[in-house]
Amino acid sequence: MINISYSKSIPVIGEYDVIVAGSGPAGLAAAVSSARKGARTVLIERLGIVGGNLTSGYVGPIMGEASSGAIGCEILSKLKVTLNKEFHNAEDAKIILTNMVNESGSEMFLQTPVIDVIMEENAVTGLVVATKNGLAAVKGKIIIDATGDGIVSYMAGAQVMLGREGDGLVQPVTLMFTIANVDDEKTLLCEHEGYPKETTEGKFILLCEQKAKEGELPPNVTIVRLYRTNRKGERMINATQENHINGLDIKDIARAEIALRNQIVKVYEFIKKYVPGCEECHIKGSADVLGIRESRRIKGEYVLQDLDLINGRKFEDVMVHNAQFVIDIHNPDGGGQAEGLAVQIKPYDIPYGCFVPEGIDNLYTAGRCISGTHRAHASYRVMNICMAMGQAVGIGAALAAETGVTPGKLNYKLIQEELNSLGVKLYD
Repeated sequence: MINISYSKSIPVIGEYDVIVAGSGPAGLAAAVSSARKGARTVLIERLGIVGGNLTSGYVGPIMGEASSGAIGCEILSKLKVTLNKEFHNAEDAKIILTNMVNESGSEMFLQTPVIDVIMEENAVTGLVVATKNGLAAVKGKIIIDATGDGIVSYMAGAQVMLGREGDGLVQPVTLMFTIANVDDEKTLLCEHEGYPKETTEGKFILLCEQKAKEGELPPNVTIVRLYRTNRKGERMINATQENHINGLDIKDIARAEIALRNQIVKVYEFIKKYVPGCEECHIKGSADVLGIRESRRIKGEYVLQDLDLINGRKFEDVMVHNAQFVIDIHNPDGGGQAEGLAVQIKPYDIPYGCFVPEGIDNLYTAGRCISGTHRAHASYRVMNICMAMGQAVGIGAALAAETGVTPGKLNYKLIQEELNSLGVKLYD
């Protein structure tokens, strides 16, 4: 360890009611919802474009059920796609989502990574960011950690959970890509692992498994998932996979990027050779950043449990109602799924306590870093559910800033009332 003391002061470049760190699906929804509620809001993003996995991460389709009327419905409409069906156009999304944030009234600091927190005892009062002019401070009444990796919460001293029980392994990382010049009349879809073996899709999965053993596919790429996009002649490919990667370790991140870029080439060659209608296809685009399914989970006032999902538990302090997606665990130690379609769940609620880090004031979490078990996380981590989280937390942050209370002391019913007024269904 090296101790470094700074001899120069850090300028304060803004003071806000609400600071949102991270502009992925959760952070985007949080910033828009906070600003629409009237709070002076800034969205801070380490990359040069908002949207996270909706844009730079190149992830699609948008998956996961959430209560009707939530902000995800608005975003799906803007992107011209249907939930759980086809991949949106990421280039269009870069423009649409940037305009959505701008029109909400939220400011944006882009190409501005968060590197530290400003603390007063156990309360976060601002963030230190890296700018083109050096370090700077951004002050805020309420901070929302929507970084995916729980960066703000970790630096603030919140309790962290990581990986599955026993060995601590996390789900593998992926780089998504899209192919074009596909013959839609001849090709196939392969959207999950659950097809019967006698179907065309089931036979294709058996072929993938065989070619992974023979070396025509990478050894852990035992399924090549092919999804529709919202344009003819395209397929979104979810196939590349690197295991035993800690998405918080810079050396692991580089190792994964190198391996997966080369895997894209191998998967592409396999598709051209074995997938009908793809003989003349080409790669149209790919993710700009590593697709990390799982890293830190921040312990909150409540930890969402496996049985909450399996039993479809409902909560009095519900923030996201009737969330539903399979416990989708991509095998942390090999190819395919660890559980996938085998575990049945019922529509469940995500309560307020999951978004309030235990022992830290002025801070919310939103997105995949909220408080839950490894298996629960595998369901709620998908984008439509994360957008619903962001909407609730953005409203909560605006209310907390307005009333001068911490998230831990805010009356959650105020958030529920606001969500109800926006048409978000919270109760059956």
